[in-house]
Amino acid sequence: MSDLAPNDGYGVLTEPSTLVIQRFLPGPIERVWAFLTESDLRRQWLAAGDMKMEVGAPFTLTWRNSELTDPPEVRPPGQSEEHSMESRITELDPPNRITFTWFSSGSVTFELAPRGERVLLTVTHRGIPSRDVLLKVAPGWHSHLDVLVLRASGGKPTTFWSAYNRLQKEYERRLPA
Repeated sequence: MSDLAPNDGYGVLTEPSTLVIQRFLPGPIERVWAFLTESDLRRQWLAAGDMKMEVGAPFTLTWRNSELTDPPEVRPPGQSEEHSMESRITELDPPNRITFTWFSSGSVTFELAPRGERVLLTVTHRGIPSRDVLLKVAPGWHSHLDVLVLRASGGKPTTFWSAYNRLQKEYERRLPA
């Protein structure tokens, strides 16, 4: 069975400003939870940042996307070496669900559901303010989750930026204007 979830791993719009994307990961659920909430593990696929596990707790996520691959990829023109986001936990049910604010215009929820020896991760990104932002968010989540699947499976990702660029074109085709 594939590590991709329904829709061949592509995110889908469930509402005009809500993207849902899923992946299967090797369990157990506590291990996957650690990849979502522990800075040292999360920085390997998304962004670093310590989280105090309580509702209302603020935290900062810091991305260094060129460091996600081995060897590191050269970032495309116009992409910064590092960027950060202030956030706050708004919902917490370890090890099943965490929701946090996303910049000033939305939220992201990670939900975990055991499926035999694997865990289904569902990422729901709500409040995406425009199609332009959607066409950055969708390939971003897709690329980051592909890196997560490889890391959680003991592999070494070799692409992030090249996958992101390819996926950006595909999401433009797939997602309605």
